[in-house]
Amino acid sequence: MATPEMSASVAAHSDIDRLIHEPARFQVMALLYVIESADFTFLMGQLGLTWGNLSAHITKLEEGGYVTVEKGFKGKRPQTMLSLTKQGRKAFQAYRQTMRQMLDDIPE
Repeated sequence: MATPEMSASVAAHSDIDRLIHEPARFQVMALLYVIESADFTFLMGQLGLTWGNLSAHITKLEEGGYVTVEKGFKGKRPQTMLSLTKQGRKAFQAYRQTMRQMLDDIPE
């Protein structure tokens, strides 16, 4: 049974960033948080996502201002590089803090 303290804690953290909270987008953000930038193909392999699935999530993160996408060439092959924006880095830090606090507030 939920206690009033627990209900208040959960309500206080209802501002969880839903853009990041989706599992695949969380994985993208977490990986890009620890590395400066990554090639689209590298992300696909690391996260086990299909091209279309990863592309859809990257588009949402880019539209939210969290990820920057740079298209270019490596030799004669097209290459898409991804990195977090300053806004994306701050949003991920805030998300981590919110989730940490929310989890810490749950009684044992």
